Amino acid sequence: ETLRSHRTLRTEHALRTDCANIALRACCAGVALRSFCAGGAVGSNEVAKSAPDGHTWLLGFNGPVAFAPFLYSKLPYNPLKDLAPVVLLTSQPNVLAVTANLPVSTVGELVALMKASPGKYNYASVGNGSSSHLTMEYFKALTGTYAVHIPFNGGPPAALSTASGDTQILATVPTLILPQVKAGRMKALAVTGSAPYSLTPELSTVAQSGVKELARFEAIAWNGVLAPAGTPRAAIERINSAINAAMQDPAVQQRLKTAGLDAVGGTPEAFGKLIADEAAKWEPIIQRSGAKLD
Repeated sequence: ETLRSHRTLRTEHALRTDCANIALRACCAGVALRSFCAGGAVGSNEVAKSAPDGHTWLLGFNGPVAFAPFLYSKLPYNPLKDLAPVVLLTSQPNVLAVTANLPVSTVGELVALMKASPGKYNYASVGNGSSSHLTMEYFKALTGTYAVHIPFNGGPPAALSTASGDTQILATVPTLILPQVKAGRMKALAVTGSAPYSLTPELSTVAQSGVKELARFEAIAWNGVLAPAGTPRAAIERINSAINAAMQDPAVQQRLKTAGLDAVGGTPEAFGKLIADEAAKWEPIIQRSGAKLD
């Protein structure tokens, strides 16, 4: 999504309020947008090609910012060169889950089952090239296991497929998994972040599973604001400061948490490092998977 500011003078309080509202609308929309993680390239290209005048902003996420250079043969923009990071808004782990009748209750048991029968089991994803897809490809690469990828057009059909047993494994955002777990149709095994997740404190992380190959496993989804490269530093710092203030508002944090998102914030430099690190991490996983979107 592109966010265009009003060309009028605003008080800092009004700017913080605007940024809080934008962050809430954008991040909550991001839950749906991540369901089509290969999407967002058109809007990202529009922002990348826009005048760097401080009036055009992008809500970016993993797909068009970190994954797209390796999913498209001819991406018309370079996220690392054509976009300037402003601030990281939110992050969110996936939940690794299985259909209720699969005879596993831990990550270690799932790895053993997959190793014992390569290709016997299917895993659903919310779309080809999505965080849901690539999380499982990362899992397979580290553990030396194989399961068949069944991509769906969005989160609800992917969750329904695993809940019904048509597919056996799914890694996706908690808001899609947890209702099925509560209904007894799926079992949640772990979260994919580096630390336990606030909405599922009973779940350990994949890295804490005791599987040696997964000791450093982490796969998160995130949203952040970017601008065209060359945007004046003063404009970037002003928006960064306002959004960081909004992220500290308890009401904003609670609204985001209701949507399954953790408020983050931080400096433009920290967000830029995250983007570069994510691109370097996921490039070999995407290449190994053979995933392409064109």
